[in-house]
Amino acid sequence: MDKEMKELEQKIGKVPKIFVDLKKTAPEIYEKVMGLDQLVWADGALSKQTKKILAIAIAASLRDDHAVRAQMAGAMSIGVKKEEIEEGLRVAFLLAGMPAYVYGKAALEELMEQ
Repeated sequence: MDKEMKELEQKIGKVPKIFVDLKKTAPEIYEKVMGLDQLVWADGALSKQTKKILAIAIAASLRDDHAVRAQMAGAMSIGVKKEEIEEGLRVAFLLAGMPAYVYGKAALEELMEQ
């Protein structure tokens, strides 16, 4: 497993199959995507933790089950607290409606039960 894949696994708990396939079928695109991933998640004006909360709220708003769960797992691995995720979900509720909040909250509760 290359360095980028290891970092991705650390961030979200596993390497999604799409990245494994992309590396085999389109290595140039894979390299660009992984470079962008590293750039976006690096600490900058916003911390990695804040970016994870944003990603969870966006994924919940889109009702993307895979992304919600992956981002929550990654958030927990870097010290984001349940209360911080809940607060981010309330922002999603305000802007994207009750379904986004309920969707994210249900995924959070399932994750916390594991």
